[in-house]
Amino acid sequence: MSRIAVIGAGAWGTALTVSLARRGGHRLTLWAHSPDHAARLADTGENTRYLPGFILPADVEVTHDLSFAISGADIILCVTPSQALRSVMVQIAPIITARQVLLSASKGIEEKTFLRMSQIMFEYVPSNPIGTLGGPSFAYEVAAAMPTAITLAVDDPILGKSLQDDFSSASLRTYRNDVIGTELGGALKNVIALAAGVVTGLELGNNATSALITRGIAEITRLTMACGGRRETMSGLSGIGDLVLTCTGGLSRNRTVGVELGKGRKLDDIIAGLNGKVAEGVLTTTAALGLARRYGVEMPITEQMAAILHEQKAPLDAIRDLMSRPGRTE
Repeated sequence: MSRIAVIGAGAWGTALTVSLARRGGHRLTLWAHSPDHAARLADTGENTRYLPGFILPADVEVTHDLSFAISGADIILCVTPSQALRSVMVQIAPIITARQVLLSASKGIEEKTFLRMSQIMFEYVPSNPIGTLGGPSFAYEVAAAMPTAITLAVDDPILGKSLQDDFSSASLRTYRNDVIGTELGGALKNVIALAAGVVTGLELGNNATSALITRGIAEITRLTMACGGRRETMSGLSGIGDLVLTCTGGLSRNRTVGVELGKGRKLDDIIAGLNGKVAEGVLTTTAALGLARRYGVEMPITEQMAAILHEQKAPLDAIRDLMSRPGRTE
């Protein structure tokens, strides 16, 4: 049995907790940032704000106390918004023990430093085992025990196999892959999903969506390889798998934001309508461009998406600029 602390009680953190509890064989603690949110979860067992309709088993401990959450845990699974991970690490780093494994299930890049989540963790606990979860996985479907395949990445293959067993169940199949590719695939697909939503909001058709997804994976792959990730990973669940899901699925918050942008709504109004839920791609777009410039990688879709988000460029003008780029081989 593993003792697992899930840090973050949003939709994804709650879904992973439900899935791990259903699998059985673990002792689980779920940490919520807000004291009121933690109290409601503890009282009702239901995350009515982020993932209604699923009840946490009574033996899942819910807390607002970070020290209590990670005390004695074998695995610390961080499922916070990506821009909040550093503040969590500042708080828990002094009390983490050497044997504890840290995993990130957050899909983003830190906006100002351009760091992946595992790199942020490494800054604070360089001696601990560190890894990441990725792959195509809507929280609702994981919580509902719909068949899902994800990836788990750590550098140590023996630890990777052990963790693979910890997370796998009848409804959740877990594969192993490389850390860099898994993280960048999960983060960068959100940017392309925003763009795919814009195409949908503009009613430009299926041909345009298909082209954007295809060129999007090429763009993601270029940057991933420049950062040291594997090309093969981008052909798998954390690459094309997560990209297709997020670009086409109705449950995708990033795609939803893009759709509304394509319809002409303002970004601030769209974000306010998410009621506290996070569309990671909005901030990841800026970080992705910074990372691309650092490595000299061309990312035309990401550049146009950044112009829409942060420079008030008209979505249709951005699409026209993409279509009028000089011809090249595929």
